Amino acid sequence: MKRLQLWILLVAALAMVGCSGMRVQDYAATTPRLDLFAYFDGHTRAWGMFQSRSGALKRRFHVDIVGEVAGDRLTLTEDFVYDDGEKQRRVWHIRRTGEHAFEGTAADVVGSAVGEAHGAALNWRYTLRLPVGNRTFDVQFDDWMFLHEDGVLMNRAEVRKFGFRVGEVTLFFRRGEGRG
Repeated sequence: MKRLQLWILLVAALAMVGCSGMRVQDYAATTPRLDLFAYFDGHTRAWGMFQSRSGALKRRFHVDIVGEVAGDRLTLTEDFVYDDGEKQRRVWHIRRTGEHAFEGTAADVVGSAVGEAHGAALNWRYTLRLPVGNRTFDVQFDDWMFLHEDGVLMNRAEVRKFGFRVGEVTLFFRRGEGRG
């Protein structure tokens, strides 16, 4: 009987977690409206950090981004510099797939990222192949971006592995910032 009770409790907990997520459509009336292609066309700079599941700061970084728009396609070249001196480059190829929908690929993204934007918000979901030491791990990102009146784009991404939260990435973007 205890096994059955434990099983029911586990299923109920998982169901509650599945129902507790935000919906990007709920932000349709928010302003300013985030136009992903217009925001990232040209130079952008970002500052961010990764925190463990306990909230401990693990890494800080900045990113220089160059975006190029060609029709319904956006290419983002992101050059990361971490506080320990490590450098990394990610090149995103993003295409508009609908009025509010986007799909993106990058060399370290498993499959495709799927995104949806409404109002001031954008939600990306994807699996990233993350190098850690001599190994790599596939982690899932639930990425939320919110545009503010001053042009700052705030990004919070929950990082999960095997369904368990392993940390959070926070980024702040500023359009038009040059490289350096």
